[in-house]
Amino acid sequence: MICISCQSQTTTKKQNTTKNQDSKEIEAIENGLLLETQAEGDVVQTFNIIERMNFYKVPGVSITVVENGKIKWAKGYGTANTNTNLKVDENTIFQAGSISKPIAALALLQLVEKGILDLDVDVNTYLKDWKVPNNEFTKNEKVTLRRLLTHTAGVTVHGFPGYKQSTTIPTTTQVLNGEGNTPKIFVDTVPGTIWRYSGGGYTIAQKVVEEMTQQPFETYVNTNVLKSIGMKNSTFEQPLANRKGNISAAYDYQGRIIDGLWHNYPEKAAAGLWTTPSDLAKYCIEIQEILKGKENAVLTKETVVEMLKKHKNDWGLGPSLQFGKDFLIFRHGGKNAGFTNRFISFSKRGTAVIIMTNADNGNSLIDEILRAISNYYDLGISNPRIVKAIKLSNDKLSRLTGKYKLNYQVPNIGDYFIEISIKDDKLFVNDPNNGDTKVLTALGDLKFIDLAIGDEGMFQIEDDKVGLVWGLNRFQFFKVDE
Repeated sequence: MICISCQSQTTTKKQNTTKNQDSKEIEAIENGLLLETQAEGDVVQTFNIIERMNFYKVPGVSITVVENGKIKWAKGYGTANTNTNLKVDENTIFQAGSISKPIAALALLQLVEKGILDLDVDVNTYLKDWKVPNNEFTKNEKVTLRRLLTHTAGVTVHGFPGYKQSTTIPTTTQVLNGEGNTPKIFVDTVPGTIWRYSGGGYTIAQKVVEEMTQQPFETYVNTNVLKSIGMKNSTFEQPLANRKGNISAAYDYQGRIIDGLWHNYPEKAAAGLWTTPSDLAKYCIEIQEILKGKENAVLTKETVVEMLKKHKNDWGLGPSLQFGKDFLIFRHGGKNAGFTNRFISFSKRGTAVIIMTNADNGNSLIDEILRAISNYYDLGISNPRIVKAIKLSNDKLSRLTGKYKLNYQVPNIGDYFIEISIKDDKLFVNDPNNGDTKVLTALGDLKFIDLAIGDEGMFQIEDDKVGLVWGLNRFQFFKVDE
């Protein structure tokens, strides 16, 4: 006779064991955030997620990890709305920003499967009350859906700032005509010749969906894509009809809540998706399952294979692509006012990581979380850079200390000064303008790096004059007399 109670006890024990294991994994990752750069031979320094959220002024974060084609764990951290003290959990919805694009692309690919659209036909064939303006660039090469989805259509307008709650948002046609807060969308390069990221191109694609389905973009996509995948906590509705519930507010670079809580985006295909990491995990899993042979899915396997073919700049029909064959990754980032997000999904390994933050300053934090997750699960997707540091004598360091002035005036500040001193055999930079401090590690006699963010700088000494060129933006400072 089968012991039902014994089976129940065994199942419960296995579930508890799995939960305990997941809790240990999550705890290890939460305390294992890694910097972008490490010095060879140094003890690896790790950080706690809350500590780094405070450092980067990121109020809230939500993470979902997929393993073996299933959601392994999902967890929220921090605050979704400081006005109401709403906490972030796994069901808190965020604006996805440009992660909207690969989800919106599914709607267009569905219409291709139905024979309503063709990837390689001039999109003006489908457009009625607005058309891509013809000019010298479109004389021989045309704007097609394939080119729009892969950012190779030669279309203008990189991205969109959104609209405050107090502002009436324009229609799709008005956005295309430049009657909103962004320029007119048109072709200024021969289609198919270069890759250039274009939110404007996805707004044209949005117009195609609206024209060919005779439905609002969000109505068609919510019904035919999101519902099909099971993304129940997601919508392309802009603005949200119901502003109450588990919705995250947006925060600027200083960690201040944005006026009106968030901006609205009529450019829905490019930036209008509201979602959660767990819902985006369902999208990743759906694509993975289709490649394994799942039927009656959001797309056919043939279409997904086409979607994941690399075009210029390793871009597919919606997502960015990385690596290849069994290690092919599809991925995308997303940045709206006050929201910064990223997802990375292996197409054939059943693995994905989705991280969403409610802050402009979320990218560096996302990088550190990805390194922790990649390091723990040995994913090989985001490893720290190892540099060979050296130790300089105090004499060599002393000649570089002092007060430095930026070579141009900064709005609302004027002359911009920083101060460099010695601390623990390294250079210590104090920026009194914003309270920031940096510790610089020597890579050479005059070359230094900030291990915390990976920025490098080079001192220049000529005729007893000392200068400093710093970071990717090549900021130039000159030492001044005290």
